[in-house]
Amino acid sequence: MLIIVKKETHRLHYIMQLMLKSLLGIDFRFTCNKVEFGEYVGPKFSYGVDVEEQFLYFAADGLLFENKIIAKDLKHIDYKGNLVFFPVHNMFSALPFDPFAAAFYLVSRYEEYLPHLRDEHNRFLASGSCAFQNGYLDKPVVNVWSLLIKDVLSKRFPELVFKSPVYEFVPTFDIDSAFAFKNKGLTRAMGGILKAIKDKKVEEVKQRVRVIMGIEKDPFDTFGLQMELQTKYGYSPIYFILLADYGPNDKNVPYNNRKFRYLIRYLADYAEIGIHPSYASSLDPSLIEMETARLSKMLKKEVEHSRQHYLKLVLPDTYRNLINNDIVNDYTMGYAEVPGFRASICTPFPFFDLDQDTATPLIIHPFAVMDGTLFNYMKLAPELAIGIIEKLINEVKSVGGTFIPLWHNQTLNDDGEWKGWLNVYVKMAEMAVE
Repeated sequence: MLIIVKKETHRLHYIMQLMLKSLLGIDFRFTCNKVEFGEYVGPKFSYGVDVEEQFLYFAADGLLFENKIIAKDLKHIDYKGNLVFFPVHNMFSALPFDPFAAAFYLVSRYEEYLPHLRDEHNRFLASGSCAFQNGYLDKPVVNVWSLLIKDVLSKRFPELVFKSPVYEFVPTFDIDSAFAFKNKGLTRAMGGILKAIKDKKVEEVKQRVRVIMGIEKDPFDTFGLQMELQTKYGYSPIYFILLADYGPNDKNVPYNNRKFRYLIRYLADYAEIGIHPSYASSLDPSLIEMETARLSKMLKKEVEHSRQHYLKLVLPDTYRNLINNDIVNDYTMGYAEVPGFRASICTPFPFFDLDQDTATPLIIHPFAVMDGTLFNYMKLAPELAIGIIEKLINEVKSVGGTFIPLWHNQTLNDDGEWKGWLNVYVKMAEMAVE
C-alpha cells in the first residue's frame, strides 16, 4: 500500500501504523512525490493531498500535520449509524470524516492534555470525555472506524489481503490487599480489632479473631478459587501486586511478610505478575523504582507489567515514569466511575507522548470494566452488572479486540457486601471464553 501525503509526520506515521498495520494487517509506505504515486501499480490512496479523481482519496482534517496541542471543535455527524467527528467537506473523499485524525485524537488522549476537571484523586473524569458526552464510551469506535476503512479499501482493491486482530480474553486482578485480617502484623491486627469494638461491630470482631487464630479462612483469600476458575475456563490472567510501604491509601500486607511473598511466587507459577504502583508513587515517582525492585527480587526476573493503584493516571507524566522504570505494558487505561473504552479502542496500542510529539515503546492495554465501578460507583445489583458486561464483551468480540476486565480478590468471596458477585465473575468468564 502506497500513501501520498503532503508531508510525513510522527502523528501521521503513528496512526497509520495503528489503523492499517495493527488493526487491518496492511503494510504501507509514504511518498510526497506525485509522479511516483501516479506510476505506482498497486493499492494506493492519497491522504490530504488532492490528486486526479480516479485515485482513492481520504480528505484530511489537518490534526496529523500539526505538532501542537490546541482545543478542537469536535463537530459530530452520523455516518451509517456511527457517530463520527472531524467531518470533511469534499465530495471526492472516500469518507465524509477523517477517521485517522479522529482515531488519533482518541487514542492519544488529546483531550486529557487540555484543561479539564479532575476528581478527588486527581484523575481525569469520564464525564469530561467526548466519548461520554456523545454516548459512545461503551463502543470501541476506533476499531469500528478501522472496519469502515477496510470496507473502502476492499471494494477499491479486491486483491488486498487483510489480517485483522483475533479476539482475546485477558482477566486481570489488582491485589490491593491480599488478606483482610491475616499477615498484617500485631499492631495492625490489634488496631483493627479495637476499631471494630469501638464501632460496635460485634460480628466483625468475632470474625477477625477467628481468622487470626486460624479457625476461619480469611475472606480475601480467594486465590485457590481463582486457580480453579482459571483451570476450568482456560484463560491466562495477570495479577498486579501492591508492594508499597503502608500509607493512607496503600494498605496491603507488608511486602516482607513471608506468607505474602509465598503467595506471590505461587501466583507467578500460573500467571503473569505485574507491579501495582502505589498511590504514594503518583506524588513521588522514585517509589516506582523501589516497589518494582521488590517485586523483581521476589520473582527473580524483570517486571514488565503495571497498573496504577486507584487508576492514578496523569498524562504524560505517569507513562513517562513507567518508561523510565523499564515497564513495557500498562493496564491503567480505563475509568473508575463508569465502564467503557477510555481511549475508544479495545486493542493494545503504543503510547504516543503528545508533549514530545513522538511514539513510545510503552504498550497500553485498555480495560473495559471494573468490579468496583459496577458495585461502588453505579450501585448495581449483580444481575444488572452481568447485562452491562455482556454488552461490552459483545462489542469487543464484534471487532476482534481484547476484552480486559479489572477484578479484585475480595470480590470473589461471595459473602457480605459481595454476596452474588462471584456469580458475576463466573458468568463473565463463561461469556468471554465462548
